[in-house]
Amino acid sequence: MSATYLLLLLVPVISAQTFHWGACPIPEVQSNFTLQPYMGKWYEIEKLPDIFGRGQCIREENTMMEDGSVQVSYSQVWDPQNHQGKRWYLEGTAKVIDPQEPAKLGVNFLSFLPYTPYWVLSTDYTNYSIAYSCKDVFGIFYFDFAWILARSPSLPPQMVDQAKRMLISGGIDISNMTPTDQSCSV
Repeated sequence: MSATYLLLLLVPVISAQTFHWGACPIPEVQSNFTLQPYMGKWYEIEKLPDIFGRGQCIREENTMMEDGSVQVSYSQVWDPQNHQGKRWYLEGTAKVIDPQEPAKLGVNFLSFLPYTPYWVLSTDYTNYSIAYSCKDVFGIFYFDFAWILARSPSLPPQMVDQAKRMLISGGIDISNMTPTDQSCSV
């Protein structure tokens, strides 16, 4: 299959992502990352657009499983009219891919697909987290995701700005980054 044909097949998916030519940037991840304190609820503060996160009040809940993997419960509200819509859930699994680099996780929401990178670039475990994911296709193009997460539905603007500076310093284009509305009552 030619790269052009593959690109045409992926256009509907890519149009909902942040797409770039070339290979993925490789930002530094958090050193001495520990998975257990990362468990719990995280609210999405800002993100690069993605195909799944089109609603409001997006959050994830991470739960450590007995086998060392993580159950990820991703949810959002789909009613853009009045923020009183139904919460939609998606369950997945995350795991540390290489124990030598515990901040580089893989996440999977569809069991028939391979794990997708989910790298924790920085976190203090109690207030904020900066996460990044990138998938390149033969080094020709890539689509990436970035999230600024918090333990509460908001973060002080200076923390958001600091997170964005970190993403930029890692070679990540954040020009399409958008805030996530967290004003829902569900």
